[in-house]
Amino acid sequence: MTRRKDRLTVTVDPALVRAGTQAVAAGRAESLSAWVNLALAERAAKERRLRTLGEAITAYESEFGAISSTELIAQERADREAARVVRGATRKTTSKSRHARRRGVA
Repeated sequence: MTRRKDRLTVTVDPALVRAGTQAVAAGRAESLSAWVNLALAERAAKERRLRTLGEAITAYESEFGAISSTELIAQERADREAARVVRGATRKTTSKSRHARRRGVA
């Protein structure tokens, strides 16, 4: 049995109404209400994750001290170096060199 839902009245930007209506027309959502419900559920989940992350950072800093901007920069650099490129080029290339690689000429 489905739980009863609350009815509410909200004001929504026209572009968002169009996006929801298009999602319904394309079969990506059962109804505009379902589309809005999913958006609200995703927002609530995001806020829970951010709150949990904030609590984790607070606990860490209370035990080890404040995280410095130097530490953040070092971690960002380490993350970038450890990251795998899933799509896109890892370096700038010209369209001519891309063509040559595709043909095996590079």
